[in-house]
Amino acid sequence: QVQLTESGGGLVQPGGSLRLSCAASGSIFSINAMAWYRQAPGKERELVASIISGGSTNYADSVKGRSTISRDNAKNTVYLQMNSLKPEDTAVYYCNADVRTTALRSFRYWGQGTQVTVSS
Repeated sequence: QVQLTESGGGLVQPGGSLRLSCAASGSIFSINAMAWYRQAPGKERELVASIISGGSTNYADSVKGRSTISRDNAKNTVYLQMNSLKPEDTAVYYCNADVRTTALRSFRYWGQGTQVTVSS
């Protein structure tokens, strides 16, 4: 079993910054892609950013230029640095990881979510 533990959410004023962290633990052989998704009230969950094991990244247009995703493979941890936050960034942010539990088996896991609220 694999667990994803998120931290770093909270209340921030418009224009502020937050850094989200997500640490994977458990029966991990290796981790392929890691990503952050978000879901605002009344909306579908959407991809915010993703990063593969080699370091290539992908961002939603809505956060491009304001956010940076990174990972520490030795710690099985992914980060999301968000700057110039806007009220429309308010959502529950979920960590997602494509984890190999053995050389031949992989599963996608989700974190429990962390609330980010951007408000004055």
